[in-house]
Amino acid sequence: MDFVILAIVMLALGIYGLLTNRQLLKVFISLELIATAATLNFVLLASNLNLGQALLILAFSTDTVLSGVILAVLVIVSKRYGTSDMGKIIKLMQEKNEPEVDTQ
Repeated sequence: MDFVILAIVMLALGIYGLLTNRQLLKVFISLELIATAATLNFVLLASNLNLGQALLILAFSTDTVLSGVILAVLVIVSKRYGTSDMGKIIKLMQEKNEPEVDTQ
């Protein structure tokens, strides 16, 4: 029962961090907290069926691949726009996509 409470606390912290942070790396850490809480729940629920180890390996491998892809995207976006603030990145993307008005 203690691990279920731990998973709920981790999920709540991840959601709070996701809603309050504007920096890309902090949002990524919040997403990782949410993914770890979900992995913990899967393993706890499957421990009675002797599938806990298999699910743990599967969950950690997919989470690791997902983390690598997300970090690569974060690096590319930060280099391209020169900032890691989501508000500034969205504003720069909107300015770039606006069509130019020809006055002739």
